[in-house]
Amino acid sequence: MRARQLEVFTAVMRAGTVTEAARTLNISQPALSQVLRHTEDELGFALFDREKGRLKPTPEALELYPEAERLFGELEGLRRMTADLKLGRAGLVRVGCSTPAAMSLLPRVLASFRAQHPDIALRCSVAPVQSLRTMLREGDVVMALALTDRMTEEIEVEVLGRTGFCCLLPKGHPLAERETVSLAELDAELVISYRTGTRPYEELNTVARRNGQRFTPRLEIDTSISAVGFVQAGLGVAVVDSLLPWEQFDNIEIRPLTPSPTLPLSLLTLRSKSLSRAAELMRGQIRALLPTTLASTGQED
Repeated sequence: MRARQLEVFTAVMRAGTVTEAARTLNISQPALSQVLRHTEDELGFALFDREKGRLKPTPEALELYPEAERLFGELEGLRRMTADLKLGRAGLVRVGCSTPAAMSLLPRVLASFRAQHPDIALRCSVAPVQSLRTMLREGDVVMALALTDRMTEEIEVEVLGRTGFCCLLPKGHPLAERETVSLAELDAELVISYRTGTRPYEELNTVARRNGQRFTPRLEIDTSISAVGFVQAGLGVAVVDSLLPWEQFDNIEIRPLTPSPTLPLSLLTLRSKSLSRAAELMRGQIRALLPTTLASTGQED
C-alpha cells in the first residue's frame, strides 16, 4: 500500500463515507473512489462493502486499520518535519565557541535566534581553538567562533571583527589610578598571561618587541578566564583579551592595554560540508549580529 493509498484508506475509515473522506482530502469523489478501487485490486481483497451509500469496512480492513493509522501518523509527522526544515522551524544546530566569545557574544546571538526559531534545537560546545578545529573536522560542531584567523585549508575562515587586550588589576592596585596601562609599566609586575606558542602571546610579544621591550608572563595560562582567580588572589596583573565581560567579576580593576595588538574574531566552517537550512539561518544570525555586538562592546570592526 503506497502513501496515497494509505492516506485514502485511513480517511475513509475515519469518515465512513466517500463524500466526507473526499472533502477531508480536498479531492473529488470519483478520484477517491478510483484510488480505493485500485488499492483493492492490488491487495486482492475488498476493503469495504457498499451499503446504502455508506462504506462498511470488511474484516480485513478492520485488521489493517490500526497499523495503517500508525503508519499514517508517522507519515504526517514526516511531512510536518520536512515542512519545518524547509522553513527553518526544526533541526539541530551545533555551535562551537572559544570562551571569550561564549561569555560575551554568543548568548546574544542565541537569544535572538531562539526568539525567531523556537523549534530549532541548539547545542553549544565551549573549547580552546585547537579543540574547535578537531570538532569541526569530526562533525561535533558545524560552525565555530574563535579568536583566530589561522586555520588549515579545509576550514573556511570568515573574519567578523577584532578585539584588543586589557589589564586585570587587583582591587586597589597602584596602576588602577591610570586610565590605561602600558607594556612598559608591567616590567615591575608579575604578569599573568597566555603561554608561549599561543596566538595571543605571539601578538603581545610582537608589539612589545617593536617598542624595545619583552613580554614575559611569569604565570602562564591557556584560557583568559582562568586569570580572574589569580588576580583576585593578588598574585599579579593579567593581560587578557578585551572581549570577555570582565566587569562582571568582583575585586578586579580593568584598564585598556597600550599599545595593544588585536585578535580577529572569526566564524569557522568546514569547506567540504554543506550546512543544513537551520545552520544557514544561524550563520546568517551570527553575521547580522556580531559586528553590531562587537561595536557595542567597544571592539574594532
